[in-house]
Amino acid sequence: MGIYIALLRGINIGGRNKILMKDLTDLFIDLSFQNVITYIQSGNVVFNSQNNSTNDLSIIIKKGILDKFKLDIPTLVISQKELVFAATNNPFYNDKIDSTRLHVTFLNEQPNTTLLTKINEETYKTKDLFEIINKCAFINCEKKYHQSKFSNAFFEKKLNVDATTRNWRTVSKLLELTNR
Repeated sequence: MGIYIALLRGINIGGRNKILMKDLTDLFIDLSFQNVITYIQSGNVVFNSQNNSTNDLSIIIKKGILDKFKLDIPTLVISQKELVFAATNNPFYNDKIDSTRLHVTFLNEQPNTTLLTKINEETYKTKDLFEIINKCAFINCEKKYHQSKFSNAFFEKKLNVDATTRNWRTVSKLLELTNR
């Protein structure tokens, strides 16, 4: 049985797409997942599953949310192994950096090589930095993430993938929760 993390995008933001964490936990249990733990109200769920396809799990959860809550929520599922990779391979992380500047945009699939080359060759008028490794776009923001050009929409458009972003604190906490 594997450990997985569901990253739901756009729930409980500004009073929109409200889902109580108790109700979300109940849904995951109804979907036959075990050891379900939610973290903060913005849609992070750690769970165990016999199914080892993150794509299948994303589809099952997305459909479950639509059926139960009547909300069409972008859902990305990553494995514990993928989370460990993100937490241990951030090229911007060091003990001298303000970790509130760090974010990880999780991509639902490995970007196309041609699009990846193109995004890396472009010049951006910003002091924010990003580096894409495997299915992670690591971001180092000069100021606040919401002021950054490197949003979910940016990566989705440039790389033709689905994406969702978490701050470094959330990545670290989710890693802790998967090691319970």
